[in-house]
Amino acid sequence: MPYTTLPLAFTVGKTSQSTVLPETFVPATVPGAVQLDWARAHQWPDWNYGDNCKQYDGLEAFYWLYRTVLEYPTLAPGQKLYFVSQGIDYKFDIRLGGKVLLAQEGMFTPVELDLTGKAQPGDVLEILIHPAPDSGDRTTNRAPANKSAKPAVSWGWDWHPRLIPLGIWDDTRLEIRPAAHIKSAALDYILTDDLSAADIKLYVTLAEAPGGGMVEWVLDGPQGTMVIRQSAEAARQMVFTNVLPAPQLWWPHDHGPQNRYTVTVKLYSAGHQVLDERSWKTGFRRVRLVMHEGAWDRPGECPATQRECPFTVEINNRHVFAKGSNWVAPEIFPGLITAETYRPLLELAKEANFNLLRVWGGAMVSKDSFYEQCDALGLMVWQEFQQACNCHPDDAGYLKVLDQESRSIIQRVKPHPCRVLWCGGNELFNSWSRMTEQSHPLRLLNRNCYELDQYTPYIYTSPIFGVRHGDYRFANSDKTEVYQIFVRYEATAYTEFGVPGPSPVEILREIIPPAELFPPKPGTAWETHHAYKAWDGDAESWLLISTIERYFGVPASLEELVANGEWLQCEGYKCLFEESRRQKPRSSMALNWCYNEPWPSAANNSIVVWPARKKPAFEAVKAACRPVLASARIPKFTWSAGEVFTCQLALLNDSYAKGKPGEVRATLQLDEGTVITAASWKFAAPEPNHNLIGPEVQFQIPDAPFKTLTLRLSVPNRPELDSTYRLLAKRS
Repeated sequence: MPYTTLPLAFTVGKTSQSTVLPETFVPATVPGAVQLDWARAHQWPDWNYGDNCKQYDGLEAFYWLYRTVLEYPTLAPGQKLYFVSQGIDYKFDIRLGGKVLLAQEGMFTPVELDLTGKAQPGDVLEILIHPAPDSGDRTTNRAPANKSAKPAVSWGWDWHPRLIPLGIWDDTRLEIRPAAHIKSAALDYILTDDLSAADIKLYVTLAEAPGGGMVEWVLDGPQGTMVIRQSAEAARQMVFTNVLPAPQLWWPHDHGPQNRYTVTVKLYSAGHQVLDERSWKTGFRRVRLVMHEGAWDRPGECPATQRECPFTVEINNRHVFAKGSNWVAPEIFPGLITAETYRPLLELAKEANFNLLRVWGGAMVSKDSFYEQCDALGLMVWQEFQQACNCHPDDAGYLKVLDQESRSIIQRVKPHPCRVLWCGGNELFNSWSRMTEQSHPLRLLNRNCYELDQYTPYIYTSPIFGVRHGDYRFANSDKTEVYQIFVRYEATAYTEFGVPGPSPVEILREIIPPAELFPPKPGTAWETHHAYKAWDGDAESWLLISTIERYFGVPASLEELVANGEWLQCEGYKCLFEESRRQKPRSSMALNWCYNEPWPSAANNSIVVWPARKKPAFEAVKAACRPVLASARIPKFTWSAGEVFTCQLALLNDSYAKGKPGEVRATLQLDEGTVITAASWKFAAPEPNHNLIGPEVQFQIPDAPFKTLTLRLSVPNRPELDSTYRLLAKRS
């Protein structure tokens, strides 16, 4: 892009009134947050440690004023000066010489202001950030955000402290552009039913059309070879149409290659000089949500009707079992997020055999680099709008902002083939939110998604009819365990479920003061970091120490506590992911709550600790999400000497590769000693994307003392299918 880009140096200060200047200004880092600038200037300690995050409480209630001096060279004839920001959080006024140029609410709608003829070098540009939204509702910690399109997570969640960022959170700069430049360029396409061709439309809008100028667009294939080239005389609004035969399709990584094409649009002057250029990568794929096999045959009352929503993901005419997790904010302060923040987390997601991430509606819409990396890695993205666990009202002011923000989000994410699903938000039809299909915010979002991205599915919320959220514990108060919970359900998708576990010992030592480290207690940094009272479903969440002690007794050390909690999380997640898959084709999706975290928690349901460190449960989930594996449905976690051990064998298969027949051999080992062999199961070659359910096998456990019971499933000459389950001896 032949623009001159000029950085801006900001200072920032806080004030209790919009009309009163701050007494003190401090240097500001952009992108960043006003809290970070203030803390840096006053040498506050790390917010990740102990209770330090509480020092930030209340800063969101002030006005914050950014200031910068405009420094730029004299504009040449035919040049224009623009102020550009990709994101300012949340409600703000932009002023030049005391005059308001823009008043906006919404952090996901970019800003582009033409300053030509309005600004002179040396002028002061100001951005006044208003206090964080507050509707006055105090029914829950998140309720003050119910009339806001700002992510509610900042008001506090089960893995996020109450810390509400404000400020310039994305790239912000001055640009000197030619007067004639590309204002927008977007590509739409429709694949034929047999996927043999793509009907393409390219929409181009110019700020102004240069006399005698030309617009050219080129489509280069995945191997870099040009496949389409088209040009036309420049006009303010332009539409190009073309047909791409035999497109190379984009697939999730476990089903095919991530073919991506490069779109390049150039604006030429009458003298064939390049005035402006846009280039981006895209991919061709067709995505639909469809009813699962046999859905219409289920008995129902007359008159027969749809009893559940379509929820099987179909990519390029192929049903795909979606395995993955709920993506939450990777940082408390979005201004700290870069492409390198996303990279290790997304690479780990692919390593875990995930093919889909649900970008949960309580948190941030990610920056462009997130979607670019998901495109390249073959990770599907379920994108929610910023509504979560609140009753968002049919309020004209709120709907106006939601309309603006949602359109900006759709237009930004749409070019990425990784997007497979739009969703109105999280848990909006539940008793604590009480929204319905008739709620105006959800009708508005449905309209905008259809209008701007017609061929990507949309759902109102999750969970929705047939879909399940929960549970989030290894064992409930009635003593039912993960081994019994999902077996009794018949969900079409399990889009949130969890088993909590403590963070590794070395991380706990990094965040909890030594005097509070062991034993853990409520009211200490353990509680601040979500080990106690993190979730209103259980005051002991997320450490759930009484559950750990029920199975293992009172731990003698921090190391023993952590090891026992990790054991439960590993086996619990392994059970839940495999059981979700075993219920295919009715079940079509398994997403745990949650994948990552925005700061180091003492305990929660995540499998990756901030910033991108694996918990042991990561490896357990990775094993449970392999495309093909031998699996056992186990009825419980603890066993006694002399008892008959039972389990049902299965071959879980999400692959479309040609299957092979084989044999599963099951063995049971007591501690590191006695090995018992059960009858093996010979299975036929599985059909593509179909499981094989095998027999129930039994073992007689010797009448001898033991501490652990290890079930091993092995497939001769195919070790990649082997599975291991580590169980416990019942305490007397």
